[in-house]
Amino acid sequence: MVTKLMNKMPVRIVAAALLALCASLAQAETRWLDRIVAIVDEDIILASEMDARVEAVKANIARAGKTPPDDERLRREILDLLILESIQLQMAERVGLRIDDEQLNQAVTRVASRNNLTLPQFRQALLDSGASYREFREQIRREMLLQRVQAGNVNQRIQISDQEVENYLESEQGRQQTSPEYHLAHVLIAVPSDASDSQWQQAEQRAKALAGRLRGGSKPEALESDGVRVSDLGWRKGTDLPSLFADVAPNMQDGEVSQPLRSASGYHVIQLVESRGLREVVAQTRARHILLKPSAIRSEQQTLELAKTLRQRVLNGESFHELAKEFSEDIGSAQEGGDLGWTSPGQMVPAFEQAMQNTDVGEISPPVKSQYGWHIIKVEDRRQQDVTDQLRERIARNAIHERKFQDELDIWLRKIRAEAYVDIKI
Repeated sequence: MVTKLMNKMPVRIVAAALLALCASLAQAETRWLDRIVAIVDEDIILASEMDARVEAVKANIARAGKTPPDDERLRREILDLLILESIQLQMAERVGLRIDDEQLNQAVTRVASRNNLTLPQFRQALLDSGASYREFREQIRREMLLQRVQAGNVNQRIQISDQEVENYLESEQGRQQTSPEYHLAHVLIAVPSDASDSQWQQAEQRAKALAGRLRGGSKPEALESDGVRVSDLGWRKGTDLPSLFADVAPNMQDGEVSQPLRSASGYHVIQLVESRGLREVVAQTRARHILLKPSAIRSEQQTLELAKTLRQRVLNGESFHELAKEFSEDIGSAQEGGDLGWTSPGQMVPAFEQAMQNTDVGEISPPVKSQYGWHIIKVEDRRQQDVTDQLRERIARNAIHERKFQDELDIWLRKIRAEAYVDIKI
Protein backbone atom coordinates (compact mmCIF):
# COMPACT_ATOMS: atom_id res chain seq x y z
CA MET A 1 0.00 0.00 0.00
CA VAL A 2 2.82 2.42 0.87
CA THR A 3 4.61 1.55 -2.40
CA LYS A 4 1.47 2.23 -4.46
CA LEU A 5 0.91 5.55 -2.75
CA MET A 6 4.51 6.69 -3.27
CA ASN A 7 4.37 5.73 -6.96
CA LYS A 8 1.67 8.38 -7.41
CA MET A 9 3.59 11.09 -5.60
CA PRO A 10 5.87 13.63 -7.35
CA VAL A 11 9.57 12.74 -7.25
CA ARG A 12 10.52 15.72 -5.05
CA ILE A 13 7.96 14.75 -2.39
CA VAL A 14 9.07 11.12 -2.50
CA ALA A 15 12.70 12.18 -2.10
CA ALA A 16 11.86 14.40 0.86
CA ALA A 17 9.84 11.58 2.47
CA LEU A 18 12.72 9.18 2.06
CA LEU A 19 15.10 11.69 3.65
CA ALA A 20 12.82 11.97 6.65
CA LEU A 21 12.42 8.17 6.86
CA CYS A 22 16.17 7.60 6.70
CA ALA A 23 16.73 10.22 9.38
CA SER A 24 14.20 8.62 11.72
CA LEU A 25 15.77 5.18 11.27
CA ALA A 26 19.32 6.33 11.83
CA GLN A 27 20.89 5.07 15.06
CA ALA A 28 23.33 7.96 15.36
CA GLU A 29 22.37 11.47 16.45
CA THR A 30 19.58 12.84 14.21
CA ARG A 31 20.66 15.67 11.92
CA TRP A 32 18.28 17.39 9.48
CA LEU A 33 19.62 17.48 5.90
CA ASP A 34 16.70 19.57 4.66
CA ARG A 35 13.04 20.05 5.43
CA ILE A 36 9.81 20.94 3.69
CA VAL A 37 8.54 24.46 4.37
CA ALA A 38 5.47 24.26 2.10
CA ILE A 39 3.50 21.82 -0.03
CA VAL A 40 2.04 23.48 -3.14
CA ASP A 41 -0.37 21.28 -5.09
CA GLU A 42 1.95 18.49 -6.38
CA ASP A 43 5.19 20.26 -5.53
CA ILE A 44 7.16 21.06 -2.39
CA ILE A 45 9.34 23.97 -1.32
CA LEU A 46 12.42 23.08 0.70
CA ALA A 47 14.03 25.16 3.43
CA SER A 48 17.26 25.20 1.43
CA GLU A 49 15.46 26.82 -1.52
CA MET A 50 13.97 29.50 0.66
CA ASP A 51 17.30 30.15 2.46
CA ALA A 52 19.15 30.49 -0.85
CA ARG A 53 16.59 32.96 -2.20
CA VAL A 54 16.64 34.99 1.04
CA GLU A 55 20.43 35.28 0.92
CA ALA A 56 20.34 36.30 -2.75
CA VAL A 57 17.77 39.01 -2.05
CA LYS A 58 19.77 40.29 0.92
CA ALA A 59 22.89 40.48 -1.25
CA ASN A 60 21.02 42.47 -3.92
CA ILE A 61 19.65 44.87 -1.30
CA ALA A 62 23.12 45.34 0.16
CA ARG A 63 24.62 46.06 -3.28
CA ALA A 64 21.95 48.71 -3.79
CA GLY A 65 22.97 50.34 -0.49
CA LYS A 66 19.54 49.86 1.07
CA THR A 67 18.44 48.46 4.41
CA PRO A 68 16.67 45.09 4.18
CA PRO A 69 13.36 44.53 6.00
CA ASP A 70 13.40 42.51 9.21
CA ASP A 71 14.32 38.86 8.69
CA GLU A 72 10.92 37.39 9.56
CA ARG A 73 9.07 39.68 7.17
CA LEU A 74 11.59 39.04 4.37
CA ARG A 75 11.35 35.26 4.78
CA ARG A 76 7.55 35.44 4.72
CA GLU A 77 7.58 37.51 1.51
CA ILE A 78 10.10 35.16 -0.12
CA LEU A 79 8.00 32.13 0.79
CA ASP A 80 4.90 33.75 -0.75
CA LEU A 81 6.92 34.44 -3.91
CA LEU A 82 8.19 30.85 -4.11
CA ILE A 83 4.64 29.54 -3.68
CA LEU A 84 3.40 31.66 -6.60
CA GLU A 85 6.34 30.60 -8.74
CA SER A 86 5.67 26.94 -7.95
CA ILE A 87 2.02 27.25 -8.98
CA GLN A 88 2.96 28.88 -12.28
CA LEU A 89 5.78 26.44 -13.08
CA GLN A 90 3.39 23.53 -12.49
CA MET A 91 0.95 25.19 -14.91
CA ALA A 92 3.75 25.37 -17.49
CA GLU A 93 4.57 21.70 -16.97
CA ARG A 94 0.94 20.63 -17.36
CA VAL A 95 0.65 22.28 -20.80
CA GLY A 96 4.08 21.06 -21.91
CA LEU A 97 5.68 24.49 -22.04
CA ARG A 98 9.46 24.24 -22.47
CA ILE A 99 12.42 26.56 -22.98
CA ASP A 100 14.90 24.76 -25.24
CA ASP A 101 18.65 25.22 -24.99
CA GLU A 102 18.83 27.45 -28.07
CA GLN A 103 16.27 29.89 -26.66
CA LEU A 104 18.04 29.82 -23.30
CA ASN A 105 21.44 30.46 -24.89
CA GLN A 106 20.04 33.46 -26.76
CA ALA A 107 18.58 34.88 -23.54
CA VAL A 108 21.84 34.42 -21.60
CA THR A 109 23.78 35.99 -24.49
CA ARG A 110 21.49 39.05 -24.34
CA VAL A 111 22.19 39.38 -20.60
CA ALA A 112 25.93 39.20 -21.27
CA SER A 113 25.63 41.78 -24.06
CA ARG A 114 23.80 44.21 -21.77
CA ASN A 115 26.83 43.96 -19.48
CA ASN A 116 29.17 44.61 -22.45
CA LEU A 117 30.63 41.09 -22.19
CA THR A 118 30.90 38.14 -24.50
CA LEU A 119 29.28 34.92 -23.30
CA PRO A 120 32.63 33.35 -22.22
CA GLN A 121 33.57 36.58 -20.41
CA PHE A 122 30.19 36.69 -18.68
CA ARG A 123 30.52 33.07 -17.60
CA GLN A 124 33.97 33.73 -16.15
CA ALA A 125 32.69 36.84 -14.35
CA LEU A 126 30.01 34.74 -12.67
CA LEU A 127 32.56 32.14 -11.63
CA ASP A 128 34.91 34.85 -10.30
CA SER A 129 32.08 36.25 -8.17
CA GLY A 130 31.42 32.83 -6.66
CA ALA A 131 28.14 32.29 -8.52
CA SER A 132 27.23 29.13 -10.41
CA TYR A 133 26.83 29.53 -14.17
CA ARG A 134 24.57 26.47 -14.27
CA GLU A 135 22.32 27.87 -11.55
CA PHE A 136 22.20 31.21 -13.35
CA ARG A 137 21.04 29.49 -16.55
CA GLU A 138 18.32 27.64 -14.66
CA GLN A 139 17.21 30.88 -13.04
CA ILE A 140 16.88 32.47 -16.50
CA ARG A 141 14.97 29.40 -17.71
CA ARG A 142 12.53 29.70 -14.80
CA GLU A 143 12.04 33.42 -15.42
CA MET A 144 11.33 32.78 -19.11
CA LEU A 145 8.78 30.11 -18.22
CA LEU A 146 7.10 32.42 -15.73
CA GLN A 147 6.93 35.23 -18.30
CA ARG A 148 5.32 32.95 -20.88
CA VAL A 149 2.79 31.53 -18.43
CA GLN A 150 1.86 35.03 -17.30
CA ALA A 151 1.62 36.39 -20.85
CA GLY A 152 -0.50 33.47 -21.99
CA ASN A 153 -2.97 33.81 -19.14
CA VAL A 154 -3.06 37.57 -18.62
CA ASN A 155 -2.97 38.96 -22.17
CA GLN A 156 -6.29 37.34 -23.00
CA ARG A 157 -7.87 39.24 -20.10
CA ILE A 158 -6.83 42.64 -21.50
CA GLN A 159 -9.11 44.59 -23.83
CA ILE A 160 -8.12 48.00 -25.27
CA SER A 161 -10.76 50.08 -27.03
CA ASP A 162 -10.18 52.64 -29.79
CA GLN A 163 -11.53 55.30 -27.42
CA GLU A 164 -8.86 54.45 -24.84
CA VAL A 165 -6.18 54.84 -27.51
CA GLU A 166 -7.60 58.19 -28.58
CA ASN A 167 -7.81 59.43 -24.99
CA TYR A 168 -4.20 58.38 -24.34
CA LEU A 169 -2.92 60.19 -27.43
CA GLU A 170 -4.72 63.35 -26.35
CA SER A 171 -3.40 63.19 -22.78
CA GLU A 172 -0.29 65.02 -21.63
CA GLN A 173 1.51 61.71 -21.11
CA GLY A 174 0.47 60.50 -24.56
CA ARG A 175 1.59 63.68 -26.30
CA GLN A 176 4.93 63.53 -24.52
CA GLN A 177 5.41 59.84 -25.29
CA THR A 178 4.51 60.07 -28.97
CA SER A 179 6.09 63.43 -29.74
CA PRO A 180 8.93 63.42 -32.30
CA GLU A 181 12.29 64.98 -31.43
CA TYR A 182 13.83 67.85 -33.36
CA HIS A 183 17.37 69.20 -33.52
CA LEU A 184 17.07 72.90 -34.38
CA ALA A 185 19.54 75.64 -35.19
CA HIS A 186 18.17 79.08 -34.31
CA VAL A 187 19.00 82.53 -35.68
CA LEU A 188 17.52 85.65 -34.02
CA ILE A 189 17.59 89.13 -35.53
CA ALA A 190 16.85 91.17 -32.42
CA VAL A 191 14.60 94.26 -32.63
CA PRO A 192 14.35 96.85 -29.81
CA SER A 193 11.05 97.01 -27.96
CA ASP A 194 10.50 100.60 -29.13
CA ALA A 195 11.49 99.89 -32.78
CA SER A 196 9.82 101.79 -35.60
CA ASP A 197 8.06 100.18 -38.55
CA SER A 198 11.13 100.91 -40.62
CA GLN A 199 13.36 99.02 -38.21
CA TRP A 200 10.99 96.03 -38.28
CA GLN A 201 11.06 96.04 -42.07
CA GLN A 202 14.85 96.15 -42.10
CA ALA A 203 15.01 93.24 -39.63
CA GLU A 204 12.63 91.22 -41.79
CA GLN A 205 14.71 91.81 -44.91
CA ARG A 206 17.85 90.82 -43.04
CA ALA A 207 16.15 87.66 -41.75
CA LYS A 208 15.13 86.71 -45.31
CA ALA A 209 18.71 87.24 -46.51
CA LEU A 210 20.11 85.07 -43.71
CA ALA A 211 17.53 82.34 -44.42
CA GLY A 212 18.66 82.42 -48.04
CA ARG A 213 22.27 81.95 -47.02
CA LEU A 214 21.32 78.95 -44.89
CA ARG A 215 19.46 77.42 -47.83
CA GLY A 216 22.55 78.03 -49.93
CA GLY A 217 24.65 75.89 -47.60
CA SER A 218 26.04 78.34 -45.06
CA LYS A 219 26.48 77.03 -41.52
CA PRO A 220 24.36 78.76 -38.87
CA GLU A 221 27.42 79.73 -36.81
CA ALA A 222 28.84 81.59 -39.83
CA LEU A 223 25.92 84.06 -39.70
CA GLU A 224 26.67 85.48 -36.27
CA SER A 225 27.33 89.22 -36.31
CA ASP A 226 26.13 92.40 -34.63
CA GLY A 227 22.43 92.15 -33.97
CA VAL A 228 22.31 88.46 -34.88
CA ARG A 229 22.32 85.72 -32.27
CA VAL A 230 22.86 82.11 -33.32
CA SER A 231 22.19 79.14 -31.03
CA ASP A 232 21.92 75.38 -31.24
CA LEU A 233 18.73 74.29 -29.47
CA GLY A 234 19.85 70.65 -29.44
CA TRP A 235 17.41 67.75 -29.37
CA ARG A 236 13.96 68.61 -28.03
CA LYS A 237 10.61 66.86 -27.96
CA GLY A 238 7.96 68.59 -30.04
CA THR A 239 6.05 69.27 -26.82
CA ASP A 240 9.11 71.07 -25.39
CA LEU A 241 9.63 73.48 -28.30
CA PRO A 242 8.76 77.18 -27.94
CA SER A 243 5.21 77.67 -29.22
CA LEU A 244 6.50 79.83 -32.11
CA PHE A 245 8.55 76.89 -33.41
CA ALA A 246 6.19 74.06 -32.40
CA ASP A 247 3.75 74.91 -35.20
CA VAL A 248 6.50 75.04 -37.85
CA ALA A 249 9.00 72.26 -37.10
CA PRO A 250 6.60 69.29 -37.61
CA ASN A 251 6.00 70.40 -41.21
CA MET A 252 9.70 70.75 -42.10
CA GLN A 253 12.04 68.22 -43.69
CA ASP A 254 15.54 67.57 -42.37
CA GLY A 255 17.85 70.39 -43.48
CA GLU A 256 14.96 72.71 -44.36
CA VAL A 257 15.03 76.40 -43.34
CA SER A 258 11.92 78.25 -42.19
CA GLN A 259 10.58 81.58 -43.36
CA PRO A 260 11.26 84.44 -40.88
CA LEU A 261 9.06 84.12 -37.79
CA ARG A 262 8.12 87.29 -35.92
CA SER A 263 7.91 87.57 -32.15
CA ALA A 264 8.11 90.44 -29.65
CA SER A 265 11.90 90.09 -29.54
CA GLY A 266 12.50 90.20 -33.30
CA TYR A 267 12.64 87.83 -36.28
CA HIS A 268 13.62 84.19 -35.95
CA VAL A 269 14.88 81.74 -38.54
CA ILE A 270 15.13 78.06 -37.68
CA GLN A 271 16.80 75.23 -39.52
CA LEU A 272 15.76 71.64 -38.87
CA VAL A 273 19.17 70.02 -38.62
CA GLU A 274 17.73 66.56 -38.00
CA SER A 275 14.61 64.87 -36.69
CA ARG A 276 13.86 61.48 -35.20
CA GLY A 277 10.96 59.65 -33.68
CA LEU A 278 7.54 59.22 -35.12
CA ARG A 279 7.89 60.58 -38.63
CA GLU A 280 8.33 57.14 -40.13
CA VAL A 281 8.17 56.16 -43.79
CA VAL A 282 8.66 52.51 -44.72
CA ALA A 283 9.13 50.69 -48.01
CA GLN A 284 6.10 48.43 -48.51
CA THR A 285 5.57 45.64 -51.04
CA ARG A 286 2.31 44.25 -52.39
CA ALA A 287 2.61 40.61 -53.39
CA ARG A 288 0.73 37.39 -54.08
CA HIS A 289 1.96 33.90 -53.36
CA ILE A 290 1.15 30.25 -53.82
CA LEU A 291 2.04 28.03 -50.86
CA LEU A 292 2.60 24.29 -51.28
CA LYS A 293 3.24 22.03 -48.28
CA PRO A 294 5.00 18.65 -48.33
CA SER A 295 2.82 15.90 -46.88
CA ALA A 296 2.55 12.14 -46.42
CA ILE A 297 1.33 11.79 -50.00
CA ARG A 298 3.63 14.43 -51.56
CA SER A 299 7.34 14.43 -50.81
CA GLU A 300 9.57 17.47 -50.45
CA GLN A 301 10.96 16.96 -53.97
CA GLN A 302 7.51 16.47 -55.50
CA THR A 303 6.32 19.66 -53.80
CA LEU A 304 9.28 21.58 -55.22
CA GLU A 305 8.60 20.18 -58.72
CA LEU A 306 4.94 21.23 -58.51
CA ALA A 307 6.02 24.75 -57.48
CA LYS A 308 8.33 24.91 -60.51
CA THR A 309 5.52 23.70 -62.77
CA LEU A 310 3.06 26.30 -61.48
CA ARG A 311 5.65 29.05 -61.90
CA GLN A 312 6.19 28.02 -65.53
CA ARG A 313 2.44 27.99 -66.17
CA VAL A 314 2.25 31.59 -64.94
CA LEU A 315 5.21 32.55 -67.13
CA ASN A 316 3.38 30.91 -70.05
CA GLY A 317 0.44 33.24 -69.54
CA GLU A 318 -1.91 31.56 -67.06
CA SER A 319 -3.49 33.62 -64.29
CA PHE A 320 -1.53 33.66 -61.02
CA HIS A 321 -4.82 34.60 -59.33
CA GLU A 322 -6.65 31.49 -60.58
CA LEU A 323 -3.74 29.11 -59.93
CA ALA A 324 -3.47 30.41 -56.36
CA LYS A 325 -7.17 29.79 -55.78
CA GLU A 326 -6.80 26.24 -57.10
CA PHE A 327 -3.47 25.15 -55.63
CA SER A 328 -2.37 27.39 -52.73
CA GLU A 329 -2.55 25.83 -49.29
CA ASP A 330 -2.48 29.17 -47.45
CA ILE A 331 -6.06 29.28 -46.23
CA GLY A 332 -5.71 32.97 -45.39
CA SER A 333 -5.00 34.12 -48.94
CA ALA A 334 -5.92 31.33 -51.37
CA GLN A 335 -9.49 32.51 -52.03
CA GLU A 336 -8.13 36.01 -52.67
CA GLY A 337 -5.87 34.68 -55.40
CA GLY A 338 -2.89 34.60 -53.04
CA ASP A 339 -3.11 38.34 -52.33
CA LEU A 340 -1.12 39.30 -49.21
CA GLY A 341 -1.89 43.02 -49.39
CA TRP A 342 0.73 45.61 -48.52
CA THR A 343 3.47 44.27 -46.23
CA SER A 344 6.14 46.17 -44.29
CA PRO A 345 9.70 45.01 -43.52
CA GLY A 346 9.77 42.35 -40.80
CA GLN A 347 6.18 41.21 -41.36
CA MET A 348 7.12 38.06 -43.26
CA VAL A 349 9.48 35.24 -42.30
CA PRO A 350 13.08 35.99 -43.40
CA ALA A 351 13.31 33.49 -46.29
CA PHE A 352 10.04 34.74 -47.83
CA GLU A 353 10.92 38.42 -47.33
CA GLN A 354 14.38 38.00 -48.87
CA ALA A 355 12.93 36.33 -51.97
CA MET A 356 10.23 38.99 -52.24
CA GLN A 357 12.77 41.81 -52.04
CA ASN A 358 14.92 40.15 -54.72
CA THR A 359 11.98 39.97 -57.14
CA ASP A 360 11.18 42.92 -59.42
CA VAL A 361 7.70 44.34 -59.79
CA GLY A 362 5.65 42.18 -62.15
CA GLU A 363 8.06 39.24 -61.89
CA ILE A 364 7.60 35.75 -60.39
CA SER A 365 10.18 34.45 -57.94
CA PRO A 366 11.76 31.00 -58.24
CA PRO A 367 10.36 28.58 -55.63
CA VAL A 368 11.56 29.52 -52.16
CA LYS A 369 11.33 27.38 -49.05
CA SER A 370 10.26 28.71 -45.65
CA GLN A 371 9.20 27.01 -42.44
CA TYR A 372 5.68 26.78 -43.91
CA GLY A 373 6.54 25.05 -47.20
CA TRP A 374 7.39 26.09 -50.77
CA HIS A 375 6.29 29.47 -52.15
CA ILE A 376 6.25 31.15 -55.51
CA ILE A 377 5.82 34.90 -55.19
CA LYS A 378 4.51 37.53 -57.58
CA VAL A 379 5.45 41.12 -56.70
CA GLU A 380 2.60 43.44 -57.70
CA ASP A 381 3.87 46.85 -56.61
CA ARG A 382 6.10 48.80 -54.24
CA ARG A 383 5.63 52.11 -52.43
CA GLN A 384 6.97 54.39 -49.71
CA GLN A 385 4.29 54.62 -47.04
CA ASP A 386 4.00 57.08 -44.14
CA VAL A 387 3.11 54.94 -41.12
CA THR A 388 3.39 57.70 -38.52
CA ASP A 389 -0.24 57.38 -37.38
CA GLN A 390 0.01 53.60 -37.06
CA LEU A 391 3.23 53.98 -35.08
CA ARG A 392 1.64 56.48 -32.70
CA GLU A 393 -1.30 54.16 -32.19
CA ARG A 394 0.99 51.20 -31.55
CA ILE A 395 2.93 53.17 -28.92
CA ALA A 396 -0.36 54.14 -27.26
CA ARG A 397 -1.65 50.56 -27.24
CA ASN A 398 1.63 49.27 -25.82
CA ALA A 399 1.59 51.87 -23.04
CA ILE A 400 -2.03 51.08 -22.14
CA HIS A 401 -1.33 47.35 -22.31
CA GLU A 402 1.66 47.67 -20.00
CA ARG A 403 -0.42 49.51 -17.41
CA LYS A 404 -3.34 47.08 -17.64
CA PHE A 405 -1.05 44.04 -17.66
CA GLN A 406 0.29 44.76 -14.18
CA ASP A 407 -3.21 45.30 -12.79
CA GLU A 408 -4.56 42.11 -14.40
CA LEU A 409 -1.45 40.16 -13.39
CA ASP A 410 -2.00 41.05 -9.73
CA ILE A 411 -5.63 39.92 -9.95
CA TRP A 412 -4.69 36.68 -11.72
CA LEU A 413 -1.93 35.84 -9.23
CA ARG A 414 -4.33 36.30 -6.32
CA LYS A 415 -6.81 34.03 -8.11
CA ILE A 416 -4.41 31.14 -8.75
CA ARG A 417 -3.05 31.45 -5.19
CA ALA A 418 -6.54 31.16 -3.76
CA GLU A 419 -7.35 28.14 -5.94
CA ALA A 420 -4.15 26.21 -5.17
CA TYR A 421 -3.65 23.73 -2.37
CA VAL A 422 -0.98 25.22 -0.11
CA ASP A 423 0.14 23.72 3.20
CA ILE A 424 2.77 25.87 4.97
CA LYS A 425 4.89 23.86 7.40
CA ILE A 426 6.61 26.67 9.30
